[in-house]
Amino acid sequence: MAMLEVHDLEVYYGVIRALKGISFEVNKGEIVTLIGANGAGKTTTMQSVVGLIPKRSGSVIFDGHDITKTPCHKIVHLGMTQVPEGRRIFQELSVYDNLLMGAYSMKNQSSFKSDLEAIYTRFPRLAERKNQIAGTLSGGEQQMLAMGRAIMSHPKLLMLDEPSMGLSPLLVDQVFEIIKDINKDGTTILLVEQNAGKSLAISDRAYVLENGSIVLSGTGNELASSEMVRKAYLGG
Repeated sequence: MAMLEVHDLEVYYGVIRALKGISFEVNKGEIVTLIGANGAGKTTTMQSVVGLIPKRSGSVIFDGHDITKTPCHKIVHLGMTQVPEGRRIFQELSVYDNLLMGAYSMKNQSSFKSDLEAIYTRFPRLAERKNQIAGTLSGGEQQMLAMGRAIMSHPKLLMLDEPSMGLSPLLVDQVFEIIKDINKDGTTILLVEQNAGKSLAISDRAYVLENGSIVLSGTGNELASSEMVRKAYLGG
């Protein structure tokens, strides 16, 4: 069953047609990845889906609701949360306060303490640094905080934009393991990634974006085996 359906989505930046009528879907329980080079339209796709940038045409259906014209803050209440490119944590707040902000949309705050403990169990470094100012964390720790903050809202669909960007190879491996664990716990994942090899390895399905259009789709294994994908994104 499709949790997210995107139909014929078009986005313009002035006179530039950034998205050229793309369509894709994410089924409940899946990890789905959008791969492509810089400027292909991956981040634009994600930002338009969550309402951060306007759509010229097309529709977005989430969990049975037409959210095409729904404001971003209301989309969070429906169960869609984004971890943006660059993490975008609250630099001047503590780790704890960042996680508290992640729970602001929860109607029932009685589970906050148990939710917080679950985050600290998943991300032990955050527990060690709960009183530390978030802007002083390492890049990897900030990425964990951004993911933890998003999980605090109990999303049905978690959207991750370039979660491995700027991280060491060891931390990249850790981030992808965390994504798999989050998915196993029941959260559907839409992933935007330049690291095609790592992302395809954990994906149920994937789409390739080029110049604002989807040019290829299939299972993670199918795209990893595609000659076009290997040459363009996998170094061979």
